[in-house]
Amino acid sequence: MDRIYRWQRPIYDLTRKYYLFGRDRLVDELDCRPGMAVLEIGCGTGRNLALVRRRWTGTRLHGLDISAEMLREARRKLGHSGTLALGDAAAFDPVQLFGRSGFERVMLSYAISMIPEWEAALHQAASTLSPGGSLHVVDFGDCAGLPRPLRALLKGWLSRFHVSPRLDLGEVAARVADELGLTLERRRGPLGYYQLVRLSR
Repeated sequence: MDRIYRWQRPIYDLTRKYYLFGRDRLVDELDCRPGMAVLEIGCGTGRNLALVRRRWTGTRLHGLDISAEMLREARRKLGHSGTLALGDAAAFDPVQLFGRSGFERVMLSYAISMIPEWEAALHQAASTLSPGGSLHVVDFGDCAGLPRPLRALLKGWLSRFHVSPRLDLGEVAARVADELGLTLERRRGPLGYYQLVRLSR
């Protein structure tokens, strides 16, 4: 990951804004209050956490990523306003990394499609929810509303970056909800381009 992002890091946010839709919607729907702890798993450059800081003032920001290169960019962006840690989304100890066992809001933004053990990562993310907390996920959908040639082009483009849309995200989220006693909400973005999942404790 560091080999990939060492060169992409400076232009990552500029290029991704043209096809990672739904991220701002996810942040707008967090419904945070001052003092709430927010964790983004797969925080990358810190773009989303910086948006949370502006949109929901007074929140305590935490970010986890497996790439030291991306965390370096996130630290530059967030300064001292967030706590960042290097770790594996599918297996991390929040107490060891952040000094706390739970978070009121947890985010996974276009990370599920890049994590090989993504089902374990989803379960891990849901397990870190505090009472009354919620996990918010946005990622690629089935794009059923797009013309077939455009869908094929997008799929080919994403595969170049080791991105695999998880079309069974909703079903896996339902199993996680059953296991952990959470409530589940699923929605589709325009044309099915992205999907939104919310798990609440």
